[in-house]
This record gives sequence, structure tokens and C-alpha cells, in this order.
Amino acid sequence: MEKEILEQYNKVKDILSEEEFLAEMDEIRPNYEDLPFMNEVDIAKDVVTNHIGASDISSAKSSADENEDSSFEEVVMTDELLKKYEEVKDYLSQDEFLAKMNELKKENAEVSFMNEETFADQIIGQYVEKDNEMITEREEYSSEGIGLLEDGDKDKSFTGVVKIISNPKSFTTKKNKAGKVCNVEVADNTGSIRVVLWTENIKHLKNISEGDIVHVGGVDIKDGFSGLEATMRPRSVFEKIVDADPADYPEYVEEITPIKDVKGDTTVNVIARIVRIPAIRSYSKNGKEGKVASLELQDESGTISYTLWNKNVDLIESLDLNDGDTVKILQAQVRERNDEKSLSHWDGRIIKGDFDVPDFVHEFSKIDELDDGDSDVAIIGVVTKIQDIKKFKRKSDGSDGQLRNFTITDDTNSIRVTLWGDSADLNINKGDIVKLIGGNVVYDEYAAEGHSINTNFSTQITVNPKNLSEEDSMIFTSIKESLQPIPIEQVLLIDDENVDVDVMGRIMSIGDVRTFERPSDGSEGRVRSASVSDGSEVIQVSLWDDRTELPINVGEAYLIENARLRFTMDSVNLNIGSSSRMIKLSEEEAKFLPSFESLEKMIYEYREISDIDEYDENVYIVGRIYEIFDAREFERDDGSKYLLRNIEIADNSLAARVTLWGENAKREFDEGEAIKIQNPRVDYYNDQLSLNVSGNAAIVKPSDDELLNLPSLEELKESIYVQKDIEAIEDEDVNVRITGTLHDINPERLVLKKCPHCGNNIGDVEVDEETTCAFCNEEFDEPRTTLMIPATLADDTGDIGITFFDNLVEDLLEMSKEEIIDITDDDPGALDGKIEDLEDLTVEVIANVRFDEYNETRRLSPKKILQKYL
Repeated sequence: MEKEILEQYNKVKDILSEEEFLAEMDEIRPNYEDLPFMNEVDIAKDVVTNHIGASDISSAKSSADENEDSSFEEVVMTDELLKKYEEVKDYLSQDEFLAKMNELKKENAEVSFMNEETFADQIIGQYVEKDNEMITEREEYSSEGIGLLEDGDKDKSFTGVVKIISNPKSFTTKKNKAGKVCNVEVADNTGSIRVVLWTENIKHLKNISEGDIVHVGGVDIKDGFSGLEATMRPRSVFEKIVDADPADYPEYVEEITPIKDVKGDTTVNVIARIVRIPAIRSYSKNGKEGKVASLELQDESGTISYTLWNKNVDLIESLDLNDGDTVKILQAQVRERNDEKSLSHWDGRIIKGDFDVPDFVHEFSKIDELDDGDSDVAIIGVVTKIQDIKKFKRKSDGSDGQLRNFTITDDTNSIRVTLWGDSADLNINKGDIVKLIGGNVVYDEYAAEGHSINTNFSTQITVNPKNLSEEDSMIFTSIKESLQPIPIEQVLLIDDENVDVDVMGRIMSIGDVRTFERPSDGSEGRVRSASVSDGSEVIQVSLWDDRTELPINVGEAYLIENARLRFTMDSVNLNIGSSSRMIKLSEEEAKFLPSFESLEKMIYEYREISDIDEYDENVYIVGRIYEIFDAREFERDDGSKYLLRNIEIADNSLAARVTLWGENAKREFDEGEAIKIQNPRVDYYNDQLSLNVSGNAAIVKPSDDELLNLPSLEELKESIYVQKDIEAIEDEDVNVRITGTLHDINPERLVLKKCPHCGNNIGDVEVDEETTCAFCNEEFDEPRTTLMIPATLADDTGDIGITFFDNLVEDLLEMSKEEIIDITDDDPGALDGKIEDLEDLTVEVIANVRFDEYNETRRLSPKKILQKYL
């Protein structure tokens, strides 16, 4: 270990072993490979700073955090404070004085080196104006040489000439307190020192510039990142000496170097015009994240790039730097690689001003002038179409990448622009004005114009630039006005399909995601239907592929951009594909849309269940669930699977069966839950009303007003499950409650095996891998199995046939379907005795009545067994 590095290690030897110290140097060394002015000693100092916080930002964070964790103690009037109070007793009472002290103490809780005397001096300064005196005549004026200062000195003072002032850097403590830090290099004839100014000291720099002679007093000296540092305290002095003799101090020479004359591995001052500010890029080295931006500068002698790293990147925003600005850059570090020179910002300063630099005007092209192969082009226009960010894996190394496409339009044409990497994260929206400098025009078979613009790391994208010409402002305003969403009723009047439109509306219904096979390549596609309304009309939308996964909900408001108009046989449809966007709106943004409840009343007509007719459309009902059945999976002819679930609901007027398909069949419902069904498909099955929820139907929560007249679950059951004797049963009764005794139980048809295609019984046919149904001639691997127990149910008034299926058979035998099938496969008559034991069993059932036309008699189709007892 070299001597200078060993000196640094000795500062942390109680914290790190020598091996750990060297390992940390190895870990952070790659971060400085682009900074030629950093050497091994600097890297060693950086390791020390990471652990003992000599003068870096982390020391300020730590101090602020520790201070914040301490409990607040109110100021007590001490003898010292009483002396201070005497100076303002004619203006304030002691209580008022202490109140102001406490207020200042709370406001500055994060500044660990501010004390009560500091707060008292600030209050005194508000009321007492003291006469200014010549600094050089003050008794405490010190001319102690900077070269005599040593690590550990306290409360020291010195004077010198300002050599370097850095731009202030912002930081945030762990407790989210904001602060700033700034470094100033001061020199006299004996040496130089870095002065570190924290948040409350930076105000002293308001009227200080490089070359000024200053008096620095009341500072602590310690060894810092690159030598001795003087750390300011709240009461420290940093003042310009107006009566000092410049001959007594080193001369400050601000030599401005023309860009063409900069030399590698030097420090230079330049005055130049910013001609380009590319997007900020992120990078990762050794697990650490950083950011970088390379500005392009130009003076009358040439151009050069100027790189800002990490925190310094924030200077672009804090100094409001824009292309076209003139700047003076002090203490820029010159880097040379492959005979190409560039500048890097480190501890110097950027000063934005009106400097004498030749004007530079970008030659902006009209879009219709662009052609394949044009490079480094500059255009300006309005964003008329923008897509969401697309993520992808790079084929070269499998790393993550991203891109984003948008369209720029001027008064001549439009062109698609592709942003890559971090540039895709730029906050760009439809209607923004974008200035693009440094793009390349490439052939693009998918673009309507036949070409598009590709961007790179040196491309500048400025969103809503300032200082537009009056002509451009008028052109772009006209284009932007054409981009407003149009009412849905106007969309329905458009004659041409394949037109892209923007609409704003609320989601009125959402269908299930359906899969299909594309004829072109056999790939799987997905589509989901929904309906949207803005109050003027309702329109159907189709979401395709990855858009089917958007988390949209009924009632939410959206701005839909770039939806493609399509005509179907009987309606107009909007397709939402990869180039479309669905932007969820807040209720404030959607305040011009009617509420969901208002739209619902405009679109749907409320009906009681008893008033619904077959094939009714655009109606909604409100009911309470009183019966929930298990979801069942079925197979379509093409082999695909789908789910179906039945529930039963009722209102004051009638009960109805509701059939849920697909995703709705997966939803969990509770018995007694109130639901509202919008736009169900209405039909009748076996003369029983059936409401199908699929496609554009939706189930939503009823409003409080809609629940007012809905009966409770107990009231519904009382009215729906009507108790009847057998002799009182009528042909079309549903949900009757009947109690009777079982007789004539037939065990021979317990397990029925049916063809899964046509449903016919296959009897005792032995099933193998290629069994063919004798009825439909279709092959199947396994039969569909149904459990069945036919019987007669009798009471004192008569008897009636009844047949129990599947889950009700399981209930009667107190066995699962799988157990029953397994036992009877080995021995078909094994359960005959158990079934015969059901003879004379009394059961109370809920059942529907159906008329058996073949036997011209009524039969019961039981839905639920309420009770059973011998």
C-alpha cells in the first residue's frame, strides 16, 4: 500500500481491515474511469468519506437526521440570552422573544450546527440596525495564513481570494428534509483551502464571485475529500472585503479557452452556446445506479460535448438550461479519448448569462422535406398520436429494453418517431409540441409515409419549447384544436372505417376475455368486448391481445386515443389495439361527463323481473341472490373449455335464473347479496325465465336508492319457497316447498354413462381409448357420468314422481360422486342395499314442477334438500 493511500487507510483502520479497505477501492474504481483527473488517492479518500463523512453530503444528512430524532425542548432564558434580549426589549416582551426563538428552533431542527445564540442574533437583526464597519478595522480580523491551518483546528479565521465556486447541490436526508451544499476554494499566498457552505450559509454567496477577496471566520478545519476543508457553522462569517489590497493576495485570472484549443487532462474555462441538450440517460456500474447527460457546446472556434454526472445533471433543471442559452463554464475538466476531447463538470460552476457568442440557429426541416437516409435532422411539430411504452428483451444479451412510438405533425405532413431506452420515459402527451434535434430518417415499411425517425443518445427532445414564433404558434394551435375527443354520436356518423378517433366516456359494461386462433399463422389471439358512453351515445369497443389485460372497471372514465373505427354487420365498433391508449381519468378530469348513474338511466331501462320479455335489450334489473350453484366446466366442439354457473335471484315481483359465463362464472357471490344486472340476454328455457350474463352484460353493485324496495333474504324465501301439498301442485310451479315420504326407489339406474357429445346413454358399453358412440358416431375417451335415483314422493294428499341427480344423490347417500362411481365400477349392485334403506325416508325439498308429455304426468325436479329424517 502506497504511503498516501496508507495515510487515508489509517483514518478508518478502526472501522475496516486493510483487505476491506482495498476491496472497497476496487468496488468504486470503475465509477471514475471516465474521470481522468481522479487518481488512486482520490478513490481512497472517497472510501474514507463513505465511512466517516468528512465533508460530503452524507454528513449533512446524518446531522439532520440525528437532530430530527431528538425531542424538541423549548428555549429557556439563560444569562447569555438575557443579554441578547436587552438589545430588543424596547420592541418585544420576554415571552414574545422566547416564542420567536422557539419558532426558529423548530424551523431549523434539521440544521444541527445552529444554536440558540444564532436564533437570538437573527431576531435582533430584525429590529436593530447596526452600523457597518470596515472589515479590516475589526478587532477579530485575522490575517492568519491558510497554509498554517491544520486538521482539527476550531473557530479559525482567514482571508483570501475566491478561486472556485461550485454550483450548489441539493440533497435529501433520510427524513425527507431538503438541503443544499456548496464548495468554494479560497487561496492566499500561503496556500488554498476548500470552504464548505451548507444550506443556511449559501446566502453569503449572493454577491460573491470568483476573484473577490473574502474574510472567512469562525470555521472548523478538517481533512476532507481532497485536502483541508473549512466547514461553516451557522454563525460563521463569509464576507467580501471591499477595502482589501488585491496586491496582497494571489492574482485571479479567468482565462477563457477557445474550444478548439482545449487540451486533454487539463482544467479550462469556456464561454459557449448550448446547441443541444439530449435526454438524460441512466446507467449502472457495480450495482450502483447513476445518470448522465452530455450537452453540446459551440463557440466561434468549434464544438465540444460537456458531460454532467449524477447530482450535477440536476443543474439542467435548476439553472433552466435550454438550447440556445449562452453559458460560462468554470473549471471544466478536459477528457481525451481516441483523440477526441470532451468536457466534464466536477467542482466548477455553470453561469447562465448573456455572453458574446456567435448565434446558432438550428435549421428545422418541414416533415414533407424528409427522406430516407437524412441524418441529424431537426423538426418541430405537434404530437398527434402516441403509443404506450413497449418492453422487450434484447436478442444480443437478453437484457431489458423499451421503446415508444409517437407521431409528430406540422403543416405539411406527419412522421412517426421512435424513442429508445430512458428517452421513452419522457412525459409526452397527445397535443404537446415537440422539438426534435438530432434524429435519423430510416426506411419503415410499416409507416404510411414509408419512413420514420429513429433517435439516439445524442437526440434532443424538448416538450413544449419556449419562444415559438408567432407563425408556428398559430399553426400548432390549429393542429391541437383538431385533436380534441369527439362525441360518440359523431363517431357513429363516420362513413369510412379504418379511421383513428379519440373518445372520452365511461365504461358501461365489460365482457369476458375470449381466445381464438388466427387463420393467418395459427397463433392465439385474445379479445374482450366492452361498451362506452359519453351521454350522447353508446359504442361497443373491442380490446385486443395485451389490451385485454387492462384493469378497467364498470363506471370508470377513460380517454381512449387512436381507436380504429370498424364496421360490423349491424353496428359500429372501436378496436383498441397495440397503437391505442386507454388513459384513466380522475373524477376531476371527467367532470364534463355524466355520472355513471345518469348514463345508466340514459342507456338502460329499469324493469322488474316480472315485466321482462324474451329478447329484451338495454334493460337492467335489481335483485337479491337466494340460490348459488357450483360452477361447471364444459367443452366446446373445438375442444376449448368454458365455465358456467347458475344463480337465482328475485325482486318484489318474481324470481329468475341467472346464467353466468366465463369470467363472471368465477366470481364469488354470497347468498343474500344484492346485484344489478345490466343488459342481460333474455330467453326462456323450459318456460322458465333465464338471464344470461356474458358479452356486453355486466353485474354491478346497486345504489342505496335501488336497495330501498328490495326485500330481505328472509322475506324472499318466504315468498319464493311456497309450501304446498302434492295435490295442490300445478304444471308450471317453481320453487315449491314439499314434504313427503320416499317410495318405489329404483337403484338400477344409479350411475348413467352418457356420450359427451350427444348426451345419449351408452349403457354398459366398455369404454376404451377409441370408443365410438352408436348414436352420433363420434369418438370419445371417457363418458360423461351422471348419478340418478328415481322415486315416488307421497304425502297425505297424493303422490308424484321425483328424480334426484348428482349432488342431491350425494346428499341422500352421504357419499361423494367419486366414491359412488369407484364402488359401482367394481360391483354395480354394491350400493343397492344402501339405496333401499332410503325407503320411507321423509324429505323436505325445494323443487320445480315439469310436465312429462310422454307419460302425461307431472314430475318434480328437486333443486335442494332442506331436511331428511326417518
